[in-house]
Amino acid sequence: MGAWGRAEQGPLDQRALVGRGPAGPGRGVCRWQELWRWGPPALGTHRSGKRQVRRHPLQGEAWGDEGKGKVVDLLATDADIISRCPGGNNAGHTVVVDGREYDFHLLPSGIINTKAVSFIGNGVVVHLPGLFEEAEKNEKKGLKDWEKRLVISDRAHLGNPITPCLSLAWGHSPGRAVFDFHQAVDGLQEVQRQAQEGKNSNLTDKTGLRVCQAVRRGLAPPQPPLPPPQGFAERIRPMVRDGVYFMYEALHGTPKKILVEGANAALLDIDFGTYPFVTSSNCTVGGVCTGLGIPPQNIGEVYGVVKAYTTRVGIGAFPTEQINEIGDLLQSRGHEWGVTTGRKRRCGWLDLMILRYAHMLNGFTALALTKLDILDALDEVKVGVSYKLNGKRIPYFPANQEILQKVEVEYETLPGWKADTTGARKWEDLPPQAQNYVRFVENHVGVAVKWVGVGKSRDSMIQLF
Repeated sequence: MGAWGRAEQGPLDQRALVGRGPAGPGRGVCRWQELWRWGPPALGTHRSGKRQVRRHPLQGEAWGDEGKGKVVDLLATDADIISRCPGGNNAGHTVVVDGREYDFHLLPSGIINTKAVSFIGNGVVVHLPGLFEEAEKNEKKGLKDWEKRLVISDRAHLGNPITPCLSLAWGHSPGRAVFDFHQAVDGLQEVQRQAQEGKNSNLTDKTGLRVCQAVRRGLAPPQPPLPPPQGFAERIRPMVRDGVYFMYEALHGTPKKILVEGANAALLDIDFGTYPFVTSSNCTVGGVCTGLGIPPQNIGEVYGVVKAYTTRVGIGAFPTEQINEIGDLLQSRGHEWGVTTGRKRRCGWLDLMILRYAHMLNGFTALALTKLDILDALDEVKVGVSYKLNGKRIPYFPANQEILQKVEVEYETLPGWKADTTGARKWEDLPPQAQNYVRFVENHVGVAVKWVGVGKSRDSMIQLF
């Protein structure tokens, strides 16, 4: 039954969509709230008979750029499989190992682990030229034999870099031509980048090309005929597996530790993010099931990655943004430039309303708090703890962007520590004020912090328990 019929049965969630337009990203519909207004503590284990499988989904809590790649790299050192489930090469994860900085977009960050298998699931849109370009750049930095340990789901869709233009030419709306509407208003450079990422209407229009088709008949594109990239089908053929069966074997065969690397973050989720400034994927934990083809009972511990302050790329509401010397200091000290787009990130204080909202969606069992060292230079540190709307405190994160623009943030002010934390390798090495900051976050969210990041390298992640 359509949304109009469901409305008779009771109130709908404010994020529900109305009308009978095409489902999924780029849908030409609006939300109910827009009509109203004209938004591991321990290793996880699961059992199948006598077999034990460990799974660790790792999700970002805000608008991305929280440092997921570094946490994945840390946990991947003893993982058997590292998998990517949503998004495309719009993700940007930076990993520093032995002084070398690797940038990943499509490849799982755990590809550096030579003893593990990296898996690109069906929920990822694979832009093949971008994949091989990314691999070649990282090979020059020391990445070796990645093709021998990469598996690609046969159900993954291939990105076509010119589909958005074709969609417009064929009379489709811009919203369907390019899923991420905010890229259209964010700048031409980002629009061009998104076009290359495979964020197009092929999937929902059912005219796309999947990996299984590409390796069977080559990379001839759908009508109208276009010159295909040469050689890609043959290069990926050895990597392609039935993704559902691959994951089933991993879950029910010899016990394995499986790490799931999230891309983007909760506020970029197509359903729960700050719509319409979102991606085309479910970036929350539900995307693990749909993006890998696994049942929900196989989800174990869920790790949330949160930066010690908040950043955002592009336009849209940002309640704790600091358009002042504090924001400039966070941007410069944190080197806040997008790995994928190269754009300057907007910076502000940590927003616990966002973190609590992400916890509601993902059910975090532990947190990784990254880039604590960026706050070292501050005399005092503020944390956004609640929102007020028209003078009244609200307990939820608003779906409507007009409302989110109007909220008043209530802050708690904590003393700074004015000390260099980059050399800390144990909890006891952190200044008491820095420890208090971490405990403050834990107490307000109700989730334990397991890791604290104080630098770029793998060994700069302090493990608390």
